[in-house]
Amino acid sequence: MNKGNSKVIICDDDQSILELLELVAIGAGCEPVVVSKSLDVMKAIRHTKPALVILDLWMPVMSGDMILQTLRKDAEFGDLPVLIVSASRDGKVIAEQNGATEYLAKPFDIMDLTNILEKYCSS
Repeated sequence: MNKGNSKVIICDDDQSILELLELVAIGAGCEPVVVSKSLDVMKAIRHTKPALVILDLWMPVMSGDMILQTLRKDAEFGDLPVLIVSASRDGKVIAEQNGATEYLAKPFDIMDLTNILEKYCSS
């Protein structure tokens, strides 16, 4: 984790969830970088070098678990903390099997999300 890095990439295809995650991230002292298309996430990660990535599990084109698998194989970003958020009953298992650092089931508690964000964002 980069010392003093407070950037968080948030990727979800649901605009209302994206906005909620962004607001909570700002409130937790993070600098959110919002990505609404899963295909743009890896480019954003390489450009931003965030402290944390938040991924929805089920997104069109490239799912959160596919992105997570790609990250875990990447030499530069293999250890990057990733929070998976999902409404899927199997979400926690899928997240764990693919190497997620954190997991929150939707609907999630705002305080749980805030605690995770504060853990990784260091201003």
